[in-house]
Amino acid sequence: MKRFNLLLMAAISIFATACQQVIQQEVKSPDVAVINANVITFNGKDARVLSERAVYIFGDRITDVRPMTAARNLPESTRIIDAADGYVIAGFAEMHGHVPPATDFGNFPRRYADDMLYLYIANGVTTVRGMLGYPHQLQLKSDIAQGKRLGPTLYLAGPSFNGNTIESVEQATQRVIEQRDQGWDLLKIHPGLSLAEYQALAKTARDSDMDFAGHVPSDVGLENALKEGQRTIDHMDGYLEYVDALNQPITKQELAKLVELTKKYDVGVVPTQALWSTLIGAEDPQELAQYPELALVPESVREGWLGYYKQPSMGYFNQDQAKVQQQNRQQLLKALHDADANIIFGTDAPQLFSVPGYSIHHEIRKMEQAGIPLDAIYYYATVAAGEYFSEQDTFGLIKAGHRADFMLLSENPLDSAQALEEPLGVMIRGQWMSRDDIDKKLAEIRAAYN
Repeated sequence: MKRFNLLLMAAISIFATACQQVIQQEVKSPDVAVINANVITFNGKDARVLSERAVYIFGDRITDVRPMTAARNLPESTRIIDAADGYVIAGFAEMHGHVPPATDFGNFPRRYADDMLYLYIANGVTTVRGMLGYPHQLQLKSDIAQGKRLGPTLYLAGPSFNGNTIESVEQATQRVIEQRDQGWDLLKIHPGLSLAEYQALAKTARDSDMDFAGHVPSDVGLENALKEGQRTIDHMDGYLEYVDALNQPITKQELAKLVELTKKYDVGVVPTQALWSTLIGAEDPQELAQYPELALVPESVREGWLGYYKQPSMGYFNQDQAKVQQQNRQQLLKALHDADANIIFGTDAPQLFSVPGYSIHHEIRKMEQAGIPLDAIYYYATVAAGEYFSEQDTFGLIKAGHRADFMLLSENPLDSAQALEEPLGVMIRGQWMSRDDIDKKLAEIRAAYN
């Protein structure tokens, strides 16, 4: 019996050693290890902090997140980044962004596309859903994926479906097939489509397993867009129109009706509150003109933005009612959040005073003013976006198997969103950009445009 016990103990020891070797093989020799970090993770929309952690990265993936007490004996080949008790949070997704073409674009300099892509990642925006396709833009996406260019991971909508580009049901159907075959990730909806054209587009998109997203054409209306399966309603377009609350305060009953529709069809909502407040004239143009990040875009872009309020007819809505509309939008956003609707973060950059990457700070401020807690805002910008793209990739959390996209911050972003404003560094698909690297590149861009 004693001999049997000894043999059993020996077998258990061998088995334990073998298991340990397997575990070590799974996470052995990380390319990079971020040590002494506080990791922001989520339980639903509630964030929590895992203290004294090490994040292991191999290639473009996080391979392990372990307590520092278990992070020993890393090989010399592993690059060590000491977080020094800083905070690691997953990179943000810009779910309504714009990406310039890869080639010359109007009067913009040749470097414009690369600079705008860099501004995203310099601010920790590591994924962008581009919402207006241009020629050669798919090449830009491919170049980034292959490491030939530096930029966020891109998912791209094709050229717009709108009243100027679509003139018949047959044309709407054909363009869906063309964009599917060209390799676009989704279809962009703009105003101007008839209901018949929209329905033909929607049916062909469903048959082609393609998402369609964006605006709600006035002839279509919110409920028809939801019934047809539009994946996201961006800017909350069509919502206030549906209950006739563009020019008068929205009621609790109207809010409840909009929330019920949103939940019934499980549509994603990308609010873009800061940009829309600017578009409708609810912001002070003198304050907008003081944004320091304006120095990072070409002079022609700045001049166009600064001249916007001299041409009020360019606004999307009745400018006299801008404050009322913005208040209604804020109440609607809060009601959707309280009802646990599917909200996903977006800012519509680069657009009017909305500079790529920097625009996240203005959007966070607007969402906070609406009454949304910081941890929920971060959830909408990370986990919710990852769930949206779950069939294409795995990202949005600091977790094994997720894309190695994150920010390293000196302070806890759950205490204040100001912690996001100057990351100590950004990891983009396993490539580390230090604060020094970022500052040097930003100085170069600033000099090029001033």
